[in-house]
Amino acid sequence: MEIIQIATLGKFIDLSPWVIVAKLADEGRYIASESSFYKVLSEEKLLAHRGKSQPRKHHRPAPLIATGPNQIWSWDITYIKSNITGMFFYLYVFMDVYSRKIVGWDIFVNESMENSSKIFEQICRKENIEKDKLTLHPDNGGAMKGATMLSTIQKLGVIPSFSRPRVSDDNPYSESLFKTVKYHHTYPGSFNGIDGAKKWVAGFVHWYNEEHYHSGIKFVTPSQRHLGLDIEILEKRKRVYLKAKEDHPERWNGRDIKNFDHEKKVFLNYLQEEKSDAIKNAA
Repeated sequence: MEIIQIATLGKFIDLSPWVIVAKLADEGRYIASESSFYKVLSEEKLLAHRGKSQPRKHHRPAPLIATGPNQIWSWDITYIKSNITGMFFYLYVFMDVYSRKIVGWDIFVNESMENSSKIFEQICRKENIEKDKLTLHPDNGGAMKGATMLSTIQKLGVIPSFSRPRVSDDNPYSESLFKTVKYHHTYPGSFNGIDGAKKWVAGFVHWYNEEHYHSGIKFVTPSQRHLGLDIEILEKRKRVYLKAKEDHPERWNGRDIKNFDHEKKVFLNYLQEEKSDAIKNAA
C-alpha cells in the first residue's frame, strides 16, 4: 500500500501522520488524510518509531525507603498572602518523611537558594545530622536546585533526591502538609506582616508536631513517632481492642480488630502500583 511505502521511506520514517501529510503537501502531493495514515499505520503496528529512534523514556527516581527518623526529609516552599494586594511571604518547611515531624521552617519575603541554604544548615545542626545519613527530597524549583543550596548539601554530606521535571506529584508529603496548613481552622488566609505570619506558623507547628493525631502514622503525633514512642502506644491500643473483643465478641461479628501494627517503612518515589499503600493519608 502506498501509505506504508511512503511512511517507511527514510525521510518520513520517524514522523507522525500529521507531519507526513504536511510535508507531502509541501511537495505538491496528497496521498491520504492524516486519519487514513493513522489508521493504516496503526493496523500494521507502524504508528510509532518505525526507524531506529526509540521512544522518549521518563526515568522515575529509584524508590527510597525510610525505616527511622532523620533518614529522608522532604521540603518545599509555599506562598502565603499578606494583607497588601500582590504581596506574599514564602514559607519554607522541612519535614521528616518517616515521622512526618516538621523539623524546621522559616518565612521570608522572597524565594531564593540563599534562604534555602541558610535554614537547611541551621536545621541540620539542630538535629545533629551525620554525614551521608540523610537524603533530602525537594521539587525542582530554583531555590531547591540552585548552586548555593547544592553546595550546602554537599558540605553537610547530605544526599540529594529530586523530583522528575514537570511532574507535579513527586513531592507528596510536603504538598499534603501545605494543604493541612492552609485548611487548618485557625488559618487566617492573609497576614498583616511577616512577624504575624511567623507567630501563627509557630503555633501551627507546635500543634502539628505535638498534638495532631496524624492519620498517615496510625493516629499518633509526629513527635511521638519521631521519638519512637508510637510503638508502645500502638501496642497498648491493640491490647485495649483485643480485650474489648474478648469481653464482647458479639460486637465484632467475627471481624478482626483495627490494624495497630507499627509501620516500619515509609516509601518515597513509590512505584505507581504501590501508590495507594505507600503514602495513603500523607497528612
